[in-house]
Amino acid sequence: MKLFILIMFTLILAADLFDAVAFESIRSQEINQCLSGEIVTWGDGKDRSAVASELKFVYDHAGAPEWFAESQVAAMVAKAAAEWSQCGIRVVMIDRVGVWDQLKGVVIKVQWSAKESRGNFGLANQGMRTLSLGPGPFALLKARNPKHDARETLQLVISHEMGHFLGLMAHSRRCVDVLSYYDNGKGEKCYSRDVSQMKLYKEYRYLLPTACDIERCRMINGKPPLPDGKLPERSQAK
Repeated sequence: MKLFILIMFTLILAADLFDAVAFESIRSQEINQCLSGEIVTWGDGKDRSAVASELKFVYDHAGAPEWFAESQVAAMVAKAAAEWSQCGIRVVMIDRVGVWDQLKGVVIKVQWSAKESRGNFGLANQGMRTLSLGPGPFALLKARNPKHDARETLQLVISHEMGHFLGLMAHSRRCVDVLSYYDNGKGEKCYSRDVSQMKLYKEYRYLLPTACDIERCRMINGKPPLPDGKLPERSQAK
């Protein structure tokens, strides 16, 4: 009986340990902490400091696909702004789209525009100070894959394009980063700590800035690194 109890106790401990390890997947570990040497880009742009020490984003819902509620998209812009603020640059969303051109400082308009997005899901234009979302690509996504939650793609696009305004001009070569893309069209692939894990996810990239996205942003803007390269607990993926 004592042996049986001992075996059961050991199995319970082992199961708890397994759950604890499994709880934070390789992908979550990559999101939450940036290790030494992991900040690598495709070399397709030159990083520079943010256009200002404070960035204000306003959202205009005109022209948005009907399946996206204004409150949903506005919340995504606000969420991306809050997460990017960890870069050390103040990033806020202003709920005053009607008078956005009267606001002081650097104001970036998040808008839906087939013309300004140029056939992309999203496009950052630093000169025009616009973050344009493409209604066409999202309509095509819905038609081809109606079961896919397009809100996830939209959050990723907003977070990605917002990062360009913070100075991250080159795209990351680390697969999980929101500023990444998976290959360069020349046979070269992005980096992951365990490439085999990527097949477990329909979208391996995180929908918000990762620890390496934030670390790179802090570096190019002259801010101290994150403690131990980790995101604050409130921002960590589970």
